[in-house]
Amino acid sequence: MNQGLVRSIDIAQKFGYSRPSISVAMKNLKENHYIIMDDDKVIKLTDLGEEKARNVFQKYFLIERFLILVLQVDEKTASQDACKMEHRISDETFKQMQLTLTKMTEVNQKP
Repeated sequence: MNQGLVRSIDIAQKFGYSRPSISVAMKNLKENHYIIMDDDKVIKLTDLGEEKARNVFQKYFLIERFLILVLQVDEKTASQDACKMEHRISDETFKQMQLTLTKMTEVNQKP
């Protein structure tokens, strides 16, 4: 990854995935209009891709906080589990996790 430019090969090397696996993932991302690739194969997020990435990160962060604060999971395990869960969690469960954390925050902020 050079000067903020990313290509499929960079992702494969950084995360230890095979080139074919990354190629399939990039094809899916392009088909869903999350990324575009220029002639030099540099990957860029579309506006839709940036929004999706932001949503995934927000889910990850909230799930990680929930695991740590509510379930008292250690940070390393919570981080690993949140990464797995963010892609599979239902909207209903995610909303309930949000509500639980909000309630906990409100209770802790009362004098």
